[in-house]
Amino acid sequence: MSWLKRERTGIKQATKPDRGEMPEGLWTKCDGCGEALFQTVLEEHLWTCPNCGHHFRVSARTYVGYLADPGSFQERHTNLVAGDPLEFRDAKMPYPERLAAAQKDTGEKDAAICGVATIGGLPVSVALMNFFFMGGSMGSVVGEKVARTIETAMDERRACVVVSATGGARMQEGILSLMQMAKTSVLLAQLREARLPFVSVLTDPSTAGVLASYASLGDVIVAEPKALVGFAGARVIRQTIGEDLPPGFQRAEFVLEKGFVDRIIHRKQMRDELGQLLAFFWHSTRGFAPEGGRSPHRYDSNAPRST
Repeated sequence: MSWLKRERTGIKQATKPDRGEMPEGLWTKCDGCGEALFQTVLEEHLWTCPNCGHHFRVSARTYVGYLADPGSFQERHTNLVAGDPLEFRDAKMPYPERLAAAQKDTGEKDAAICGVATIGGLPVSVALMNFFFMGGSMGSVVGEKVARTIETAMDERRACVVVSATGGARMQEGILSLMQMAKTSVLLAQLREARLPFVSVLTDPSTAGVLASYASLGDVIVAEPKALVGFAGARVIRQTIGEDLPPGFQRAEFVLEKGFVDRIIHRKQMRDELGQLLAFFWHSTRGFAPEGGRSPHRYDSNAPRST
């Protein structure tokens, strides 16, 4: 191969290939430091750069494998598919065709998956958004899946965990998309009344209508390093106020400093740290039981749990 050089010692030493010579599916360039990395190395590091720590965007189905205990995720509500009630059309592609293209590209029916699992051995109801499906936009299906995730948490006395990766509400569904903000927010208020914890995980990006609703309502809000977290885009804000924005504006570290995010967690530590956090809630509520009573679900609060 052209990037293997024979030195005077006779030993072949691997050097980084030119971009034009990169075999597809073998190397990936890091957007953080610009290094060319073997994809197998990235997979071993959960798609984070071992040099600079840059977190690559991954699909919801990949992320749930990192977050949930191995083999514990059981997907639910797989039959939900978006319609075209507004008969939205634009110059590029009708909405049904855009949905079909996204479904073909990702193998998913919409921009979120949901179900039940355990994290650190503790029961959770979880929803995860997929940025690769129309930018992770929240339409009626995404909102409904998040809503059912919250309802499952209440019905089965589980903690609720939602992982956001989104550009915001889906414009092709108009007001039906915006209604999901209110629907999910009301259900989260009911979840709090039921004394069940909600952990919001912000990945890159977490913006607009999703951040303005359920993503910002966590009892605990955590973020991956350098994730984009904000409502309006930085360029829009800059043009509106006519001022330069602070360095690192709308990144996880910036919003942590301002008190919006409670903690920044590296993807490799996300499962363990969420497990410890959920264990705190578990013990403080005596097994997610209402009003400190006995837990009605099948999980035994005295059973051994992974840490």
